[in-house]
Amino acid sequence: MTDFLETKEGRRIAYDRTTGRGPGVVFLGGFRSDKEGTKALALEAWAQAAGRAFLRFDYSGHGQSSGDFLDGAIGDWFADARAAILALTEGPQVLVGSSMGGWISLLMAREHPEKVAGLVTVAAAPDFTEDGMWGGFSEEQRRALMVEGQVALPSDYSDEPYIITRRLIEEGRLRLVLRSPLSLPMPVRMLQGTADADVPVSVALRLLDHAEGPDMRLTLVKGADHRFSTPDCLKLIELSVAKVLQRTL
Repeated sequence: MTDFLETKEGRRIAYDRTTGRGPGVVFLGGFRSDKEGTKALALEAWAQAAGRAFLRFDYSGHGQSSGDFLDGAIGDWFADARAAILALTEGPQVLVGSSMGGWISLLMAREHPEKVAGLVTVAAAPDFTEDGMWGGFSEEQRRALMVEGQVALPSDYSDEPYIITRRLIEEGRLRLVLRSPLSLPMPVRMLQGTADADVPVSVALRLLDHAEGPDMRLTLVKGADHRFSTPDCLKLIELSVAKVLQRTL
């Protein structure tokens, strides 16, 4: 059943929470995704079957949460995630971050390592506003963004284009994780498809090379795309969470 958390910024964050034993599992969705996605629901069912505490939520401007998507930026969505994790979970959690949620889970691990028992990333997209968007814009797109405040990009997931705002790009530069040391002292499992057209394998390799930690592994799945939602991919996510949980004992 969906409930709502009021944050100190005045945002209403929609969430679904399952009680169970810890460490709990928290799912962090991607850019323009919501808590009703295939991966979130599959992982919730797995957690319920295992008697494990579980939380899924919508960032502001996403799903059932308050706010306009175009007003948001990485820092806002990180603040939403932090508020939900700190207020709605007990003890350290295993964070499962999909795409942008992978970036936000890394921010959480950097800022609040005491709340992160382990990490599982799925097609993690750290620093994508800078490297994937700004870095890939033409000079014309960059000019339009700076002058008009936004630019429209075609989407493979919707008939409507992605509207990218100047604030999203500029605020994202304050949240980059691949430009300075990134310590991940908890068990980390990274999952990445080789047919991902949104986040190339090179991003996963860069993250693996950049981060420092005693227990980090990257699994590449040949032919898997960015959705990473086939039955086999969902099973791999569940297995990775289970392995990380074992490492926390």
